[in-house]
Amino acid sequence: MKYAAFALVLALSCPAQAEPLKLLTEEYPPYNFSAGGQPSGASVEQAELIMKALGIKYAIEILPWARAFSLAESQPSTCVFTTGHDAERAQRFKWVMPLLVDRMVMLKKAGSSVKPLNIDDAKRFTVGTQREDFSSNYLKNNNFTKIDLAADMEATLKKLLSERIDLMMTSEKTFETMRAEGRQVEAALVLDGKFYGFACNLAVPDATIAAMQGELDTLIKDGVQDRIFQKYGLRTNR
Repeated sequence: MKYAAFALVLALSCPAQAEPLKLLTEEYPPYNFSAGGQPSGASVEQAELIMKALGIKYAIEILPWARAFSLAESQPSTCVFTTGHDAERAQRFKWVMPLLVDRMVMLKKAGSSVKPLNIDDAKRFTVGTQREDFSSNYLKNNNFTKIDLAADMEATLKKLLSERIDLMMTSEKTFETMRAEGRQVEAALVLDGKFYGFACNLAVPDATIAAMQGELDTLIKDGVQDRIFQKYGLRTNR
């Protein structure tokens, strides 16, 4: 029996999964965003395929990121995505990944004279990101003191373009999408690579996590994830 099918049997036999699985996300195109009043995006499509393949009842909701992240950590049967995995978060959730693999990048307004030479040099500038985004942990762990926190990426971008902040952090793939859309931003400094995925409450059964991971592995192996990325104009993970 295939791993995914075995995991499916385990997941569906788990009484706790009689409750719908709440999948919370944020406005962060092209991975998760609202379109016509419905959740859409490269990560949302993967989530829908995984849940439908497993036959697990689910609901996807878009919320401000800090609230979505807090609910996933405090409420059973709840996951948040697309979430960057790091050492600080590793033990706080159960993980299913990668929905994508990407590097972080610090952006500046196009034409700006802001030119950090390295991470230490970037500490001279005010850097924007979102509350509870893993990049805010990155900044704190690397002793940045000039951190500007916003509710979502669009708010951070507006601050950058109005020169209320000097730099903003996002993923390299998101930057490429911004550039394709004609946003007036440039890469100022490319940072480490990260895995992103579902961060699920510790009460979500291991069998459910295994089933989700098995289906995600199948999407990757069969090239479905790559085709979804291409649909949204993204580079593939490979």
